[in-house]
Amino acid sequence: MTRIHRADERGHAQHGWLDSFHSFSFADYHDPRRMGFRSLRVLNDDLVLPGRGFGMHPHRDMEIVTYNLRGSLEHRDSLGNGRVISAGEVQYMAAGTGVQHSEMNPSNSEAVRLLQIWILPDHHGAKPRYAERSMAAAATGCWHLVASKTGRADSMAINQDADLWLAKLRAGDRVTHHPAPGRGVWLQVAEGKLALNGTALREGDAAEITDETALEITATAAAQVLLFDLH
Repeated sequence: MTRIHRADERGHAQHGWLDSFHSFSFADYHDPRRMGFRSLRVLNDDLVLPGRGFGMHPHRDMEIVTYNLRGSLEHRDSLGNGRVISAGEVQYMAAGTGVQHSEMNPSNSEAVRLLQIWILPDHHGAKPRYAERSMAAAATGCWHLVASKTGRADSMAINQDADLWLAKLRAGDRVTHHPAPGRGVWLQVAEGKLALNGTALREGDAAEITDETALEITATAAAQVLLFDLH
């Protein structure tokens, strides 16, 4: 079964410095029908104006993944990490027993666009940790495993049985995915346009997929797509 979620159906918050679209209930946006999908709890598409951002704040018992689509993002945390994340880079933080961090746009002129992803951990009280990967030079036309439970294929190891895949596609590129029985898939179009098993999707659209054995994704324009394969 495939259920399509269109971009304009998402929750929306405009805070002046932050323009945010919520795939699931978050902050002041609450929809009891949209409380997450399996272990995927938050998927926000954020645009942060120059010189603004999220000041130091706490998290615990959450797996946090940030994919930077455009611009720069300066990360600092209570673990001692501090770095500017550029477009095409992925950042991971296990909040575990507790961590504080800030995410700021250091540019004076360019907005930063990012996908903020929260995944529920498979246990509480994990040791906080940080990792990152650059996908800026990743090959087009194929899947790249960004995060997984075991850290296989040089992916970032996370505290959940969840595989996060990324594909960067040129118009006409085609990729496939075959979920194992019992798995669920959330497909998020980060940029561009594509067809999922013949159904047209555009930037911001998503598909919630269960009990399917074969997914065929064909780019109808240059695109980036994230695929969450979830227990």
